[in-house]
Amino acid sequence: MEARLGGMEVDQARRRGATRSCYRPERAGAQIEGRGTWRGHYVIRLDGRESASNFLGVRTQFLLPPSCPRPFARRRTSMAPTTALYGSSPDVARRILDDIEAQFSLTQDDLIHITSQFLQDFKLGLGEYNHPMAMIPTFVTGVPDGTETGTFLALDLGGTNLRVCEVELLGNHEFVLRQQKYKVSEALKTGEATTLFDYLADSVDAFLTEFASAVPSSPSAEQANPFLSPSLNDIPEPAVPLGLTFSFPVEQTALNRGKILTWTKGFSAKNAIGNDVVQLLQDAFDRKHLHVRCVALVNDTVGALLSRAYTSGGCVLGSIFGTGTNGAFVERVENITKLGDSPARQKGGYMVVNTEWGAFNNTRTVLPTTPYDNKVDRESINPRFQAYEKFISGMYLGEITRNVLLSLLDAAPKPLLFNGRSSKQLNAHYGFDTAIMSEVEEAWETGRVPTASITTDGESEKPATNGAAVSDIKTKVPNWQSAHFTDIDALSPDDIARLERIRSIVIQRLELPSEDVSLRDAAIVRWASSLVANRAARLSGCAVAATLVQTERAKLGGGYATDEERISIGVDGSLIQHYPNFNARLRDSLRDLVGPEVERKVDIGLAKDGSGVGAALCALQATKQGH
Repeated sequence: MEARLGGMEVDQARRRGATRSCYRPERAGAQIEGRGTWRGHYVIRLDGRESASNFLGVRTQFLLPPSCPRPFARRRTSMAPTTALYGSSPDVARRILDDIEAQFSLTQDDLIHITSQFLQDFKLGLGEYNHPMAMIPTFVTGVPDGTETGTFLALDLGGTNLRVCEVELLGNHEFVLRQQKYKVSEALKTGEATTLFDYLADSVDAFLTEFASAVPSSPSAEQANPFLSPSLNDIPEPAVPLGLTFSFPVEQTALNRGKILTWTKGFSAKNAIGNDVVQLLQDAFDRKHLHVRCVALVNDTVGALLSRAYTSGGCVLGSIFGTGTNGAFVERVENITKLGDSPARQKGGYMVVNTEWGAFNNTRTVLPTTPYDNKVDRESINPRFQAYEKFISGMYLGEITRNVLLSLLDAAPKPLLFNGRSSKQLNAHYGFDTAIMSEVEEAWETGRVPTASITTDGESEKPATNGAAVSDIKTKVPNWQSAHFTDIDALSPDDIARLERIRSIVIQRLELPSEDVSLRDAAIVRWASSLVANRAARLSGCAVAATLVQTERAKLGGGYATDEERISIGVDGSLIQHYPNFNARLRDSLRDLVGPEVERKVDIGLAKDGSGVGAALCALQATKQGH
């Protein structure tokens, strides 16, 4: 296809090394002519490659010849144009917002396409090692049902503090938790591994002595019974089982075996890499003569699954939607073909698999990437890794939104936000926290009929806010991410009052002068926050839907429903728990992907303390499995 630009063929210009800044169609009198017109977003082919719709950074009227197929118009990779060629009229500003909105929108077909890739990556990770979607076998071959009893310990090491927990299982889907935190000094983080693990053992010892109810009585604490045979006097006290949550890269080869691959988070303890973390801890317990046995090495996502299973009577998927994201689900062992002819696979049955789905589609072939996402990735500490996590997790949503706001603030000749004024807070990398987005959207939801929240301990879904009756709860979230809601003249008095509250939040949190923040600015900040969060929630639904399809509880696109009355899913993380409408938006996405029949059966419930309670429950499973 030939396109003439000011007398010079576009493809010739590209071959000569022309860049976007070299050619200004609006100045050169650009005209692309042919038979029949189609106005909007389009794709043209140059040198055998597809080029995005805003070619050379300008929206124009493009005339397609009859032989040219209608391109896929919606997905684009170019920044929404905000340059001088647009002028500064309200209509032009609205078109710019509409263009940004289009970049973040996801149709049902988009969601199905992304979920199909999820399923392909599941299969690939189950069949081979060393893929981004790691699909790590955990060797946990069952989940609790809430009838179990006993007392188990958990040790959670993952940062500045370590945590020791005692979990007493009551057998009626309830438990009693006792816990204590201990600080890990910089000297311990960087010293010898034996010193670090001795400190872990000392912390467990201090906890057992001061707080716990499960302290084994010392063999020398009581006078031996002289009427018993010596062999009975010598029987050791049973060791208390402990589950270890170790939040560092580990190559796990058994439920109670895992080789440390590297340190992160400021840890660099010497002579630890390559050694079995469970054995290092057990050796420390033995040196201290503690009656404690480390029986399980746990991932916090697996712990979330086990925690929800105990309180609800079963669970299919444990997932984290917070600062980061991950999921673990119960898979047929026969599908984990990379286990080869190992005893675990020969035994058959089921096993919990840790997906590590935060690394889904690192190549970004199906994820709806925008320039705002590319900037976040480029400036991150791990470019080209954890792609899915950067689209949906709380750590990154605020930064994506900040990039959108800055593009509007820098528009020329007339800025579209804050009179073109910024602040130190808004200019700072990660200066617009996801918590600000949540606060803004919460203010917008004030006084409205609430949507359903996640459940706790098997309760029915209940209102998220306002105390409305369950029958009055909305099943769908309004399309708040539409740029229509930035037209303040068309809003109701109640919505204007909500924008006044949002304006105050923006002024306070971003440290902007009040005279530079209008009600329309507040509406744009609210719109951008909703835009980014809605996409995150809908993408999160893809992971949940892929799990339901993988475990044969649903069919992609709907039309099939399992015979199960309830499908229990455990969730943890600040985003799913506290961000307004995140759960409802996720459910909207799930309904589009697996149909309303399956979506209605899905019980999304809070998984309490996966790294603590979950680790103790993994110790329970280990004892069931004979460890």
